[in-house]
Amino acid sequence: MTLEQLSDKELWDSIVEDNSQAFAVLYNRHWKKLYKTAAYYLKNEEAAEQILHDAFVVLWNRRKSLKIENFSNYMYITTKYHVFKYLKAAKVSIVDYIEQYDDLDSAVDYNNGALRLNHKDFETQLDQCLLGLPKRCKEIFWLSRIDNLSNDEIAEQLGISKRTVENQITQALKHLKASYKELSVASLALLYITLF
Repeated sequence: MTLEQLSDKELWDSIVEDNSQAFAVLYNRHWKKLYKTAAYYLKNEEAAEQILHDAFVVLWNRRKSLKIENFSNYMYITTKYHVFKYLKAAKVSIVDYIEQYDDLDSAVDYNNGALRLNHKDFETQLDQCLLGLPKRCKEIFWLSRIDNLSNDEIAEQLGISKRTVENQITQALKHLKASYKELSVASLALLYITLF
């Protein structure tokens, strides 16, 4: 029996045992559908490719710790999560895209609990990395990168200059780059999507 004849579950079991060829088969089997979903939401082919690349890299790096029963559902949810994160950072209304998307599988009830836990874990690790920063610098960074406020909005909300906001964000980013070694692989992927 060839790898192409194996089920997703059988391929995933091989991937957990470090079989990169099984990973390539699973990637090729699902990439096109996931790409179409991401590209539809984003209206940006390059961003869709990058999101899928990042999602599969994180998947490979976390293969030993993930328990995946339904690979197709897991990757669909993961892709949507990364797309929504991208849209949120770009301040695009996700509702506009969902209302137009008629290919949603409403018969399937997805469990997003694991994704929420991963995101919460990321925010906790990020908060730990920011501990060495002054309180105001941390607050400005959080408002910018997590709450997605513009520099002008932050300056107005805190009663400071836009230049001060920019300087504080630069300081926080430098601090985080030095702290990368403390973050898990999954958190690094989320951090990349959140920051850039």
